[in-house]
Amino acid sequence: MLNQIAPQTHKKSCPQRIYTVSEITSKVKLLLEKTYSFIWISGEISNLKTAASGHVYLTLKDEKSQISAVMFRGQHRNISFGLENGLSVCGFGRISVYEPRGTYQLILEYLEPRGIGALLIEYEKLKQKLSAEGLFDSVHKKTLPVVPGNVAVITSATGAVIQDILHVSCRRFPNAAIYLIPVKVQGSGAADGIIHALELANHEPGIDVIIIARGGGSTEDLAEFNSESLARAIFASGKPVVSAIGHETDYTIADFVADLRAPTPSVAAELIFPNKNELLHVIKGLVLSLATHLDNIMRLQGLRVGQLSKRLVHPARKSHDLRIRIDDLHLHLAAAMNNQLRLAVQFSNAFQIRLMMSNPDHQCTNLYEKSLNLRRNLGNLVEKTLTEKRSVLRVLNARLETLSPEAILTRGYSITKKMSNDSIVGSIKDIDPGEKVQIIIHDGLLDGKITSKTLGK
Repeated sequence: MLNQIAPQTHKKSCPQRIYTVSEITSKVKLLLEKTYSFIWISGEISNLKTAASGHVYLTLKDEKSQISAVMFRGQHRNISFGLENGLSVCGFGRISVYEPRGTYQLILEYLEPRGIGALLIEYEKLKQKLSAEGLFDSVHKKTLPVVPGNVAVITSATGAVIQDILHVSCRRFPNAAIYLIPVKVQGSGAADGIIHALELANHEPGIDVIIIARGGGSTEDLAEFNSESLARAIFASGKPVVSAIGHETDYTIADFVADLRAPTPSVAAELIFPNKNELLHVIKGLVLSLATHLDNIMRLQGLRVGQLSKRLVHPARKSHDLRIRIDDLHLHLAAAMNNQLRLAVQFSNAFQIRLMMSNPDHQCTNLYEKSLNLRRNLGNLVEKTLTEKRSVLRVLNARLETLSPEAILTRGYSITKKMSNDSIVGSIKDIDPGEKVQIIIHDGLLDGKITSKTLGK
C-alpha cells in the first residue's frame, strides 16, 4: 500500500532550485558529449533511411538494446560499401542529444563491416592500455643523432622500401652505412621476426638508428604492427627507433611507441639523414665565423696589451713611491697609537672613579647620611603638620561652641516644648490655648499654660 505524502513533507524535500526542461536537457547533452566524445560501437543496421539532403538515418541494435544514429552526407560519401538493413557494422562517432525532442543519438563519422571493425576495436583497446602505462609519453622519446653513421633497416628484403631508403640516403648523405635486417612484414609470426631483428640491432654496437618500415596495405596487412609484444620491444629498445609503416594516413601502435613516426619510408630517410651539402655549407659558415671571432679576439687583446703597457711603472719609481707611502703610514700609525693610548688612560681613570663610587663602605656612608636627613625631615614635617591641625581644631571648636544650643540660651533665648508630647513649638500654629508647656532657659526649666495666642504681623 502506497503512503500519501503530506504536503508539509513534500514541501521540505523539494530542491531549492527547479530546472526547466531546456536547462536539464542542455546539462544532459553537455554531460553525454563530454563523457563520450568519440567512441567505437558495433551493431546491426535497421530502420535505414536516406534523406533528400543525403544524410543517412538508421538504428544500431544488438540483442538487448538499440540506439538512433545519423551519418551526414560528407561522411557518407567516404564509405566504400553499401549500407543495408541487417548488416553488421562497426562505427566510430560521438554521442549527442537532440534538444528539441530530448532524445540522444549517435553521430557517426565512420562505418565499416564488422570483420575489420573487430580489429579496430582491439587496436583501440591496446592503444588506450599502452597510453595509460605511459609508453606513448614524449618524455620517453629518444633523440636522433644529428649525423648517424650506421643505420639498421628492418623491412622486407624484396620490397621497394629498402630501395627508397637507399636512394634517399645516397642522395642526402652517402657517407652513412645502411644495414638491412630482412623480416616478414605481414602475416602470422611477422611481429616475432621484427622483435628478433630489434634485438639484433640493439646488440650491434655500431648502430645509431633503427628504422622499422613497410609499404602501404589494408588494415589486416598492418595488423602485426599493432602487436603488444612488438610495442613493448620498441619501447625497451636502447637505440632510437623510427617507424615508417604504411601510407601517411595509416597509424599503428608501433608508430605511437616509436621515438619518431614518419608517414612513409622515404620521409623517414629524409628525417634521419642530413643533407651533406647543407652540412658542408653550415660547417664552412661556422669556420668563417670562428676565424672572424678569433681575429676580433686577437685584435681586442692587442689593444688591451697596449693599454696595459702604458700603465706599467718602472720598478725603481714604484719602489720610491712605496717608501714614501710606508713612511706616511708609519706616521699615521704612531699618531693612532698615541691617540689610542690617551683614550685608554682616560677610560682607566673614569673606570677607577666609578669603581670607587661603587665601594660598599662609601655606599653605606651615603645611605646612612641620607637616612639621617630623612628622619630629620620626617620629624619636622610631622611637627609642622600637628601644629597646623591643632590650630584648625581650635578654630572649628570655637565655631562649634558658638552654634551650640546652650550658647544660644545664654544670650536670652529659650526653647518651648509641649508637655503633652514633648515636641518643640516652632510656630504659633503648633499650640492652642489651654495646653501646658515647658520653657527651657539657660539655667533651668519653667512650667506654664497657654492662656491665649496672638499671631505676629
